[in-house]
Amino acid sequence: MEIIDLRQAPQHIPTIARWHFDEWGYLNPGKTLEYRIERMQRYIADNPIPSMLIAVEGDAVLGTAALVEADMDSHPELTPWLASVYIREDQRGLGLGKKLVQALMDFAGQQQLERLYLFTPDQAGFYAKLGWKMRAQESYRDTSVTIMQLDY
Repeated sequence: MEIIDLRQAPQHIPTIARWHFDEWGYLNPGKTLEYRIERMQRYIADNPIPSMLIAVEGDAVLGTAALVEADMDSHPELTPWLASVYIREDQRGLGLGKKLVQALMDFAGQQQLERLYLFTPDQAGFYAKLGWKMRAQESYRDTSVTIMQLDY
């Protein structure tokens, strides 16, 4: 298994878009799978934000983590964000999420960012173990979420 930039393997975009659509589509009502595939093209542009790291083994993609400028339209003042942390179902519980998030945190540090944000409906404990601090709990699009931050 290795962690690479999506720019190195853009052929995985349709698979990743399907995962993300199935997992978080309810947070983006009215957006289609095709819209998500199109939006993922921004990850292969030549900018550090947005960026997506993916875990791959051979030709298979196993998981994702992204660095994006904005992730909650209710908090435009907060930037940038860790987003789209997803592990393929058969790979969960093996430590891959931790490796991907740590790699993304390291990448963000290399960009000399001072702080990152994230929101999660159900994984605050996971992120707290990696050094993230709770900032707030609130309802976002009818879902209870925890907003967290990581200071460098």
